[in-house]
Amino acid sequence: MSGAETIFLELLPKATAISREVATRYFKKSAAEMALQSKADSSPVTAADLEIESRLRELIGKLFPDHGIIGEEQGESQRAAEFVWTIDPIDGTKSFITGVPLFTTLLALLHRGTPVCGAIYQPILDELVWGNGTQCFFNGKPTRMRVCEDLRAATLLVTDARHIAAHHPHARFNALCAEVKFWRTWGDGYGYLLLATGHADIMLDPVMNPWDIMALVPIIRGAGGTITDFKGEDPVLGKSIVAAQQNLHPLVLRFLSDAT
Repeated sequence: MSGAETIFLELLPKATAISREVATRYFKKSAAEMALQSKADSSPVTAADLEIESRLRELIGKLFPDHGIIGEEQGESQRAAEFVWTIDPIDGTKSFITGVPLFTTLLALLHRGTPVCGAIYQPILDELVWGNGTQCFFNGKPTRMRVCEDLRAATLLVTDARHIAAHHPHARFNALCAEVKFWRTWGDGYGYLLLATGHADIMLDPVMNPWDIMALVPIIRGAGGTITDFKGEDPVLGKSIVAAQQNLHPLVLRFLSDAT
């Protein structure tokens, strides 16, 4: 076990406990009880988002004061540090505020800019998947993406189909949907959990931020999948995600190529 993995696993149980306690307390409450607000980009934010991130930042600062943090709600600190954590306290806030238990907490540890460990945690279902780039685990047991060699047998997941056309207008998304067996909008971080645990084959996100992306990279790779941006390039440097079973990934990219 690497030093980075040891660090990550020291924090992970404490982090999931925070996520579960806070999310459970606010889940299916009224908008007023959640203190629901709209951010500058019109996306929703709740007291749960803010509390989870604040408490995770406090925990990291206590255990690893020299580490940096990049969080969705409270920005970044010590970004040039050797070890940096990324936090998305509630990935899928729209699901959270509508009482749908498909939101997650995303947590990643970067070493010199490379995501080496990542976790997706669904606190209501108490489902945890984490990976280190070579292995992936679901609730403590090894997990892998399922084998699927034909798009016609594949299940495709997205968060919001409208975003594909808005951000990648030349992608042949409708043609891809017609090619696969099923496509559903069980997205956000939970979609990647479904890929890693063998319940789906392709996940697309056309616009992403570092706190969305970093946890996914070691998980999908650890589960035996391929993850890039929409152009097939390094997801760590990108702003979109294509995650898929290895045999399907190049086929998906053909549908999404802006040059097509």
